[in-house]
Amino acid sequence: MKSDAGALASIDISARSLRLPSVRRRAQSQAGEAERDHATYLEFRANVLAAEFDDREERRRQRRISAAGFPRLKCLSNFDLYAATNVNAATIAMLSSGGYLERGEPVVMLGDSGTGKSHLLIVLGLKACEQGHSVRYVTCAQLVNELAEAADKRRLSKLVARYGRVDLLLLDELGYVALDARGAELLFQILTEREEKSSVTTASNLPFSEWGKVISDVRLVAAIIDRLTFNATIIETGSDSYRLCATKAKQALKS
Repeated sequence: MKSDAGALASIDISARSLRLPSVRRRAQSQAGEAERDHATYLEFRANVLAAEFDDREERRRQRRISAAGFPRLKCLSNFDLYAATNVNAATIAMLSSGGYLERGEPVVMLGDSGTGKSHLLIVLGLKACEQGHSVRYVTCAQLVNELAEAADKRRLSKLVARYGRVDLLLLDELGYVALDARGAELLFQILTEREEKSSVTTASNLPFSEWGKVISDVRLVAAIIDRLTFNATIIETGSDSYRLCATKAKQALKS
């Protein structure tokens, strides 16, 4: 019969070999908990495996969040829906459930700077990560530059395919930087690759009627809008700065 020290050493070796870090790290504390709670052998084993499973899922979630490339992390609890009067809370709750992802439906957020578009974009991206989906955040300018560089190196098809495999593409700041004909065509390739298969959530500071100001090819403007709006949920965040409204709301509570 092994001593406790010998048993822990054996668990350590086996857990390392089987790549079970939670079992190795928590073996002694879980054994103590089982003894204290008078758990059966089956209950103890179930608890050990459940802890390993939960820790592994958390590591996967963190990897998905890291791979998404968020510029910062935002949560819905930090978004004041009372201050953002144009944003419908029921719509955000519906999108947070993730059904649109399963259907490959797009989401478009339109509104002036400071109205909460990027915040909500990141919120939906984080929700998707938590639900097990792969996510990629990128600004429109970053995406077009990345595609142009790949095209110059004859790697465009691989990059388009990679963006096509992501469950949710978050396309931010469409409208801040003008796209030439080549840039618009490259963006269109990504949207065509994902059309009716995988969701794209887009944020723009311009109404659809003004997209022609930043997409020089008139022919592509309608095609891009068509790709981004077919079966889409469209959220208009308005023109009043969410940041300013939130600040005023906080000040009003203090007074």
